[in-house]
Amino acid sequence: MHTSHQQLYLGIDGGGSKCKAVILDAELQCLGEGIAGAANPFHSVEKAQKSIVDAALLALADAGFGEQQLNQLIAGVGLAGVNIPKYFDLMNAWQHPFKVMHLATDLHIACLGAHNGENGAIMICGTGSVGYVNTDGESLIVGGHGFPQGDACSGAWLGLQAVQKVLLAADDLSAQTGLTERIYHALACNDSNDLVSQLSGQGATFYARLAIHVFDAADAGDLVAQQILAQASNYFTAVFHKLMAKDPARISLIGGLQVRLKDWLAADIFSQFSDPMQAPEIGAVLFAKQKTQ
Repeated sequence: MHTSHQQLYLGIDGGGSKCKAVILDAELQCLGEGIAGAANPFHSVEKAQKSIVDAALLALADAGFGEQQLNQLIAGVGLAGVNIPKYFDLMNAWQHPFKVMHLATDLHIACLGAHNGENGAIMICGTGSVGYVNTDGESLIVGGHGFPQGDACSGAWLGLQAVQKVLLAADDLSAQTGLTERIYHALACNDSNDLVSQLSGQGATFYARLAIHVFDAADAGDLVAQQILAQASNYFTAVFHKLMAKDPARISLIGGLQVRLKDWLAADIFSQFSDPMQAPEIGAVLFAKQKTQ
């Protein structure tokens, strides 16, 4: 059992699928972790608040503390969705159970984590995609407009491009592609009607699961898949140059697509990325410490 003679910090990284919490001491040693449900207030403010508390309680328990410590925590909370002022204000007005709460976007804490509390830039390519740069107190978001209207070069966008090409090929309106067999097999479809039925009402997570087939088909020489990835690379490059125009000291690439995507980026661009130094939830604690100094 830990004692509470020193100040404890809570770091929260909340997104559309999960909420990650960490408990750190004043020396930034991790004492406990917890994961709860979705925490994007754009989808549900109440659910976001519940997930934050649930994840915090799990992290406290993991650290050997009881729930009575909740009101002693200095919380740094980074959330998806609070880049929209309405949702920032709603979450900031929350009668939270913590000693104090410092709220930021998930992008800001990810950037702080990636560069260990210093200025810098990040590009995120996972289910969604976005670029973010923070230099001397000024920040810029590039992209991140959501799926399907934006998020080019994301997993969801790649999956959507794939099924669109498959359906065009089925109507003999574009080149035949090895994506057809791969997508049909992945979704247990026999024809385009089956595919359309499967796609009905699906969101970003569903399409993102299909992105791997674009990379696999491209690696196997499929020209249609290669064209999709060339388009993704062009978008990525444009965002990269927009961020680098702000002259950040470092830039990091974050997200599940980075391993496969690097083969489709120009070597002189990929070589400029540095590995993230800390996770976003650690960045949330760094943010809280900055705010309380």
